[in-house]
Amino acid sequence: METLTFHLEEFDGPLDVLLYLVSKNKMNIYDIPILELIDQYTSLINGLQENRMEVASEFIEMAARLVQMKSFLLLPRSEEAERMKEELTGQLIEYSACKEVARQLGEQAACHCSFVRPPMELEQDNTYRLTHEATLLAQAMELLLGRSRRRKAAPNQQSFEPLVTAPFVSVASRVVHVLRSIVTGRVASLRGLFNRGGSRSQTVATFLAVLELIRAGRIEIDDQETLTVRRGRMKKQES
Repeated sequence: METLTFHLEEFDGPLDVLLYLVSKNKMNIYDIPILELIDQYTSLINGLQENRMEVASEFIEMAARLVQMKSFLLLPRSEEAERMKEELTGQLIEYSACKEVARQLGEQAACHCSFVRPPMELEQDNTYRLTHEATLLAQAMELLLGRSRRRKAAPNQQSFEPLVTAPFVSVASRVVHVLRSIVTGRVASLRGLFNRGGSRSQTVATFLAVLELIRAGRIEIDDQETLTVRRGRMKKQES
């Protein structure tokens, strides 16, 4: 019997290895020389372990089972040996039949696939199909050019006039205004202090005045933005 080289990852399990040995040595699967088969399988597993190769537990388990079977076969007229031999032979016959069915099904599936065309790749049509008047393009171009010219143009003197001529509003004057508005009842909420027609300087001064009054404890504001004057604090300051 020739020495064979195996790679266990190529087999599906120990029965696959045994079936390969039977086929390689042209043994009759219905009348297997079981001792010869056991010797070759066990020598294979021992050789792999000596070479420090990882061997799956299922292959080692089958080797132990075969060694036990061999020990029974060496005994004269062992019923246990005959039972184990029949069991192994039956497993090999059944496994061989399953592999043959799987091979036939694989060939049939390959034949069916040859008649099926792979899906076609759809080409996306990116053609713009809407129509527009030619004047719209010209108007859009002029609008873009106008914006570009305005951005590049240097600011003239007139653009700074609102900033220079705007009257200065002090925070102190707005403090007086805020207190008077709350006391007289003209303003009850924070939003009422800010006049939409007021200048930016007036808005900023009013906001700073409110912060200063809250910090000094002269007014209070609740979650509803309602403003109230702390009377006790005002009387103390007046006295």
